[in-house]
Amino acid sequence: MIRTGIGYDVHQLSKGETLVIGGVEIPAPFGSLGHSDGDGLIHALVDALLGAASLGDIGQFFPSENDIWEGVSSSHFLTDSVKRVRGAGFEICNVDTTIILQKPKLERFISQMKYNLAVSMKVNESMVSVKATTTDYLGVIGAGKGWAVQAIATLCKNDDHCCS
Repeated sequence: MIRTGIGYDVHQLSKGETLVIGGVEIPAPFGSLGHSDGDGLIHALVDALLGAASLGDIGQFFPSENDIWEGVSSSHFLTDSVKRVRGAGFEICNVDTTIILQKPKLERFISQMKYNLAVSMKVNESMVSVKATTTDYLGVIGAGKGWAVQAIATLCKNDDHCCS
């Protein structure tokens, strides 16, 4: 059985905040507003993984109303969610993500993001895709007021050998 989940996250950008994407601190004069570290890449990926396994969403397990998650590294959310996915009998076959951010350019950080995600999910880097795009200065993202991420995860039942 092959299952697919989709995740989406968006965060406001603000001066004086830290910009963390895929566990990488990106040098920028602004950062992501969020209850945790505001890592939208990981947040969208968590939703994709949980959705593919029909386990719910990030807000069910790590609600922003709970002060325990304030300032926490989003990699914790990913590691915990992967345990839940595997506990439900699934293996991760592939994840594909797209970061939507006008600036700064992210090309030189992509390989570290892929590595960080692969380590957190305990999968081969070849199963992880991280891409980045802009909106060509259109809309809220183009104006530098926010950023977003889309993610898709493909899982299979761990006895199906569909991921090998």
